[in-house]
Order: sequence, then structure tokens, then C-alpha cells
Amino acid sequence: METATRPAEHGWPTPTHPYVTDGGLETDLIFNHHVDLPHFAAYPLLRSERGRALLATYFAAYAALAHRFGTGLLLETPTWRANPDWGARLGDSRRQLYDANVHAVRELHQLRDAYDVDDVLVSGAIGPRHDAYAPTQPMDPGASQVYHEQQVGAFAEAGADLVTAFTLTDPGEAIGIARAAYFHGLPVVIGFTVETDGRMRDGTTLAQAIGTVDREAHVLHYMINCAHPEHVDGALEEGGAWRDRIGSVRYNASTQSHAELDAAEHLDAGDTALLRSGHDALRPLLPRLSVVGGCCGTDARHVAALWEERAPAQRVPA
Repeated sequence: METATRPAEHGWPTPTHPYVTDGGLETDLIFNHHVDLPHFAAYPLLRSERGRALLATYFAAYAALAHRFGTGLLLETPTWRANPDWGARLGDSRRQLYDANVHAVRELHQLRDAYDVDDVLVSGAIGPRHDAYAPTQPMDPGASQVYHEQQVGAFAEAGADLVTAFTLTDPGEAIGIARAAYFHGLPVVIGFTVETDGRMRDGTTLAQAIGTVDREAHVLHYMINCAHPEHVDGALEEGGAWRDRIGSVRYNASTQSHAELDAAEHLDAGDTALLRSGHDALRPLLPRLSVVGGCCGTDARHVAALWEERAPAQRVPA
């Protein structure tokens, strides 16, 4: 499928050109580092020296993994909540949000220059307009494009290599984000999340969601995030070429449902051996998988477990 033009100086994730990406930024900071993140928003950390130092330390751990395993590194900006609705809850104007999104990309540009990794991509991270885990009305693709366009525009101005949308449950919202990215000349990865039964919140299958978006928008590839491999397994039961469109996975550490995790007062860091064995079982079903990382409850230890024990000639997430 045709995509927008990519920067010539960077390669793109393919099965033979794999990328390490990070884990669960917000849960790691909240539970492991005792950082207060109102509304689960990490982007305000960029406004203080201490916050920037925390983020630099966080990303450096994943740069070390990419160096160790001989892969590229995909850095995601800490901007999952940096959209108008969530920003308003935090007291930010649209101008302040725009500046925050620009700053987030430029901060990662500075960090990547210090890493001993040959290929580092900086992605602008987008989250859903509403709570990803609460029942909401589907978004019209046009309304979604208008809503998300300012954040995508900020990423484009700052020189992001691509856009990644996380924890989406609505194909209409995904189409709008993809169209906004295409308008600004940025490739886009669309990340859907599934429930414990492998289906999306409203019962839509992942195959149906990907098919819907592919008919209406240009998408580089798709990601499954915020789900344990046990849950992803159910999503992949339906065979077909649609599975070739999945290029990224970012797993939850826990096997609990989204509702259980949302209500949890303590971190469920899961079982890394179970995480790894679950990933190994899924890998043959995902022939185009190239980007592997974590989501809620994970840190660099979990991501290392997904990549370790690779011989030099086999440094792919298999």
C-alpha cells in the first residue's frame, strides 16, 4: 500500500531490520519511580529539568538494549495525553499543547544523537481522544482528522520521522489520524488494543478494524498494544493476509483485563517468562513483525526478555 514519503536518511522497520522500542512509560514512572502523573500524562515532565532527566534515563535503558541486540531503536514521544481534551484537564491551552508536542520531538532528537545505535527513529505518539477503556461513541473520521490534526502538525514541524497512534478502539478515529498524518507527509502506525477475548471493546475483530482502515486511509503498518500475548492470541485466530499488516507489538505485562488494570492500586509486573513464551508462540503468526516493546506494567527488563538469546545473525524478534 502506498504511503507518504519518508525521510531518506532513515530506514523503516522490516522483519530484516528490526527495532527495539520502549515499555510502559507511564506505569514505569508512576509505580517504579513514584512520579505523580495526573491523568496519566507524561508530557508535562518536559517542562522541568528533573522531568527531562527522568525521561532521558528512561529512554537510555532502551537505547542500551538496541545496542546490545544490534537493532534499530524506535523512540516514542511522551505525548499520549497531549491532545486538546486531556490537555484541558491539565490546564493547557491549544498553543501550549502545540509547543509541548514540538518540544517532545526535539527533545528526543537531542537524546538520539548521544546513543551508540546506528538507526534511531523518532515517532510522535498520539493517544485516543477519550478514555480508551471506557464506553464511548465512535468518532466520525472527518471529526477525528480535525481533532488530531494540530498534534500531528506539531510533530511534522518538529521533524518527527513518523506518527504512532496508541490504544485505539475505534476505526473511525484511526482513519482520521491516518488522514491527518498523510496530509502532513508523515507515515503513520495505527495501534489497536484488544480485550481478553482478543476482540476490540465493541466486539469488532482486529481483522475487521484493519480492513476498514486500510480501505479508507494510508497506513504504514498496524500495531497491537496494551494487551498480553494471551489476549493477542485470540485476536490472531482469524487467519488471512491482514496479519501481514501487523508490524509492531507492545505487550502488557499482566494477564488482567483493562478494567482490572484500570482499578489496580498496585503494579502487576506479570511473569516475564510467560510474556516471552507467549510472544514466541505468536511470532510465527506475524510474518511482518519488526518492532517489539512493552506497554502497561513493563519496563526495560520485560523488553529485554522479549529480545534476549538472539544469535548475531538472528537479531529479529522471533
